[in-house]
Amino acid sequence: MTVLGDAWSYLTTWSNWTGDEGMLHLMEQQLLLTISAMVIAMVVGLPIALYLGHLGRGGFLAINITNIGRAIPTFALLAVFVTADFPGVREFGPYGRAGLATLLALALFALPPIITNSYVAVREVPDDVKQAADGMGMTGTQKFRKVELPMAMPLVASGVRLALVQVWATATIAALVAGPGLGRVITDGFFRTNYGKGIAGAVVVGLVALVLELFAAGLQRLVEPPNSRSSRKRDPRMSAAASSVAADAG
Repeated sequence: MTVLGDAWSYLTTWSNWTGDEGMLHLMEQQLLLTISAMVIAMVVGLPIALYLGHLGRGGFLAINITNIGRAIPTFALLAVFVTADFPGVREFGPYGRAGLATLLALALFALPPIITNSYVAVREVPDDVKQAADGMGMTGTQKFRKVELPMAMPLVASGVRLALVQVWATATIAALVAGPGLGRVITDGFFRTNYGKGIAGAVVVGLVALVLELFAAGLQRLVEPPNSRSSRKRDPRMSAAASSVAADAG
């Protein structure tokens, strides 16, 4: 109970939240790292996965390559990056020391769930829905934009949601190379046997992860087609996009 009391005391002391080493600033750094890594991973991964899913080929190779990346510990990648001449441990604007190395490692970490979910989401659009689109004379681009992508969006968003929470939690490893983020509070606390401080940092990371999860879940519901839930009740393979195709055909 003493450790928990120390953690509560650390969390309720305002001076621990302010300044360059305060938890608010470190939280901003970690959020910036997380969001930036997610943007990079989405810009790189989503077009590849969606295109391969639309083509219906090449996905096995893409998924297995990203799964190999998943098997490599993120800290191992970070260690390689910081010991190399580039990116090294140099300051990188608002990301701080070893910021670029951490950003690249986290972006690579985010790719597997994004690519896997996005490819599978488009690939598993029911064949009868695709055939209905073909019967209407839609081009490949039109079929992707009006049918496949709307139906795939919930699963695509699920992959992004999973990656977001994982990247946020994993970003604490930056502290192991004296990088930015709340991991510095955790590592400093345990290194100095100030366990209350270390646990306080872990609690903040966990609470923010919960907030990000709820936020991402809300966004996921927003991108889901409005009548997709009622459509799935009638036919699990049909979504709002499929209903739209059927309506246009009539």
